[in-house]
Amino acid sequence: MEHPAYTLAALCSVGGIIGYARKRSLPSLAGGIGVGLLYGAGGYLMQQNRDYGVHLALSASILLTAASAPRAFKTRAPVPLCLTAIGLITASYYGKKYFEFYLQ
Repeated sequence: MEHPAYTLAALCSVGGIIGYARKRSLPSLAGGIGVGLLYGAGGYLMQQNRDYGVHLALSASILLTAASAPRAFKTRAPVPLCLTAIGLITASYYGKKYFEFYLQ
């Protein structure tokens, strides 16, 4: 369950660094590293069977979706569309896990 979180931690962090390197976009750098840290912390907590790992990964997914969706709908550019899709998919995944662990 922590593998998607670790994968997205790496992808978001690298994506933020690439966004900064290509366009000197500090919001891309801060957003990518920030969301990557949330995913990484969530993955670590899940791996250690500690509380709040699923919460962090779900929060990171919601944040990723909320941050990328307006730009995706406005510009129809491939990167924001992919980020929105990834955010929605992982929010669904971690939402399901949250429901299974905490609400059943």
